[in-house]
Amino acid sequence: MSTKKIIIAIDGHSSCGKSTMAKALAKELGYVYIDSGAMYRVVTLVALRNGWIENKVPSKEKILEGLKDIRITFKWDEEKGMNTTFLNGENVEDEIRQLEVSENVSPISTIAEVREEMVHQQRENGRNKGIVMDGRDIGTVVFPDAELKIFMTASPEIRAQRRYLELTEKGQEVNFEEILANVEGRDKIDSTRAVSPLKKADDAVVLDNSHLSRKEQLEWTINKVKEIIEA
Repeated sequence: MSTKKIIIAIDGHSSCGKSTMAKALAKELGYVYIDSGAMYRVVTLVALRNGWIENKVPSKEKILEGLKDIRITFKWDEEKGMNTTFLNGENVEDEIRQLEVSENVSPISTIAEVREEMVHQQRENGRNKGIVMDGRDIGTVVFPDAELKIFMTASPEIRAQRRYLELTEKGQEVNFEEILANVEGRDKIDSTRAVSPLKKADDAVVLDNSHLSRKEQLEWTINKVKEIIEA
């Protein structure tokens, strides 16, 4: 493949495998992987740790004050073969994937000032291209000029089942119906929020992975990258 570098933006619904796809694609291409969703989860984790969320209602004032002390970085874990998220040097990859964080991340991600700070950090990372980013507004807000935009989706039931298996494999006791309700609730919040709502970019290609294996998804995406780079 050509040495030409591009920006790849992957958007879509929660629990549809965006991060898994983005990580695999970045590894395959030798690109930098920036997990935008993890960045908001880190802010949510900090808020939960400090008691800045009460009855799922975040304290905007406290969160904005605390933003100045949050530094989010990503590193590749060779031993585990996965991307890892760090908060001020602390590995928080497993902690930010807990259900409690999932249940509180959407309200925090709607705070305009939080999004502005995260977007600033994301754009800085993309200056030299050769990056893969996933989230809900990467192709529409963060990198509207990205050479390749992918919108991923799958049915709510299939996404909930995948999330259920992921958590139970980690030894967590979870309820499928609660996870399904969480997935559907996040869909509604993400698509109707006033700031950067979830929507497909006009020039994005849709990848419905309801019945595709991870290998099939990766092959499909790599072919799209080749079409652009070799054009």
